[in-house]
Amino acid sequence: MWTTDTTVVKDTLQAAAGKQDTGWILHHVLDAHELELPFIGSVSLPQIHLFGLDLSITKHVIFMWIAAAILIFTFIKVTKSYKKSLVPHGITNFVEVLILFVRDEIVKPTIGHGHEKFLPYLLTVFFFILTCNFLGLIPYGSTATGNIAVTATLATISFCVIQIGGMMKNGVFGYFKGLLPHGLPFWLIPIMFVVEILGLFTKPFALAIRLFANMTAGHIVILALLGLIFILKTAMVIPVSIAFALFIYLLEILVALIQAYIFTMLSSLFIGMAYHQEH
Repeated sequence: MWTTDTTVVKDTLQAAAGKQDTGWILHHVLDAHELELPFIGSVSLPQIHLFGLDLSITKHVIFMWIAAAILIFTFIKVTKSYKKSLVPHGITNFVEVLILFVRDEIVKPTIGHGHEKFLPYLLTVFFFILTCNFLGLIPYGSTATGNIAVTATLATISFCVIQIGGMMKNGVFGYFKGLLPHGLPFWLIPIMFVVEILGLFTKPFALAIRLFANMTAGHIVILALLGLIFILKTAMVIPVSIAFALFIYLLEILVALIQAYIFTMLSSLFIGMAYHQEH
């Protein structure tokens, strides 16, 4: 998260003065029970504990709700626009371009025949991740996809879709039988079966870690570059720090797009591999 509020400056000055360690960077990147608002400051969020479970509303939860609200509002507007006219314009045209891109450049080439069954899920994943990524680039914003719990949940859902898709097409027994390459020696089958089962779980793990790490790293670098101004206590470093921070920020816009693309593409690829095992 890259914020421009006075809290960042205050924490940075405290860190430079030796009153606080580099934990101030993580404070502005990790999830929290407080929400920072312009002209208001920090607002405490409700903490809910039920049957030993922590169901508290956190900063990342709020921004996931915002992302969901933006998408619901946008697609309702797009749907109404199509009812009025078959010729897309404005935001409708932009959304259609993205939908066609996901369908024609990601889902159809990686899944092939039967891709229509998985298109709604993959479109939802793409737009949700993209919206969450961009929300973290605005002042006072927070990147929900920079939370390992969020990315792990998305990866777990993709894992379930991959397994269900493979079993729907090949049957439960046929799906697990298809994990093994043909022509294996009998004694090697148990070993390879364990390896293939482990491979099923490494795929969602890689999806979760890749998205989490990429969306977190850029924000940490930006804050660290800005912190150099106060840590080194010299005006000479200001132009360099701001220039590099601006460059990383612009790069983060590209990363936000790429990570939504990569997560969707890999999920679609894994679904295609499970759905069409015969290939």
